[in-house]
Amino acid sequence: MQALIEVIIPVFLVIGFGYLAVWRGWFSATGVDGLMIFTQKFAVPCLLFVAIARLDLAQDFDWRLLLSFYTGALSGFMLGLFGARVFFGRSWEDAVAIGFCCLFSNSVLLGLPIMERAYGLAALSANFAIIAVHSPFCYGIGITAMEVVKARGLSAGQIAAKVGRAMFSNTLIMGIMAGFAVNLSGLPIPGPVDAALDLMVRAALPAALFGLGGVLGRYRPEGDMRAILYVCAVSLVAHPLVSFAMARTLGLSVEGMRAAVVTAAMAPGVNAYIFANMYGHGQRVVASSVLIATGLTVLTAWGWLQILP
Repeated sequence: MQALIEVIIPVFLVIGFGYLAVWRGWFSATGVDGLMIFTQKFAVPCLLFVAIARLDLAQDFDWRLLLSFYTGALSGFMLGLFGARVFFGRSWEDAVAIGFCCLFSNSVLLGLPIMERAYGLAALSANFAIIAVHSPFCYGIGITAMEVVKARGLSAGQIAAKVGRAMFSNTLIMGIMAGFAVNLSGLPIPGPVDAALDLMVRAALPAALFGLGGVLGRYRPEGDMRAILYVCAVSLVAHPLVSFAMARTLGLSVEGMRAAVVTAAMAPGVNAYIFANMYGHGQRVVASSVLIATGLTVLTAWGWLQILP
């Protein structure tokens, strides 16, 4: 109960305040859009850049950590994809969008603050190792799958070009790549630039959480409720369960297991809706799943924190 009160509730109070502000008209939809542009295109990429630039790559990139988390993520995608197709009769395009929703856990806006409050700032290095691969991996899987089912006559080269353009125009991936460039080159970040980046980093998570609440305030739980609950079950139970089982099987450290499972246990991120909206498929189910799963994370994250050592 202490973890619920001290770790999870503060994060969701900030999200709830953003939701309430938009619902009551205290904060405009235009303001939310501007805030999300600031966080997703500027502040969070700065956060990822700084985190990757400062990572000890030899120590933090444990293959067992990445295999544990991404086996769970890929399992979630496959369960979402084929579940949507077989159980709910969705088109292949809808099924890919729903699979992407099960794949893309909210590793930054929910995973980082909950992990920090639960285990401290020093515990985030493993999370950043996961996040460094997260957007490239998830967008690579989702965009490739969607372009393949939509291809109908396009060559492999054309599909690869479309996938590359979609991935490398993403500012989160740009921030990650720039961080790796600085880390691997060993170039120092000038003091004034480093201080300015730290200011941006401090603004990233609270602003993003408030903005997430505002974005969720626009959603309504519409669509096929059975499909929505299925997505919630895959995202909040199946994905972290597979990651937990893999971590134990591979003998991952306690710190690595915590990072893998907590990140896997987060609700789908808003990027899942952005992906569905970008392709025009599965928006209602995905939007409603993001909203409902985010609310359910209050309880499921607490449950996983009780299970973890």
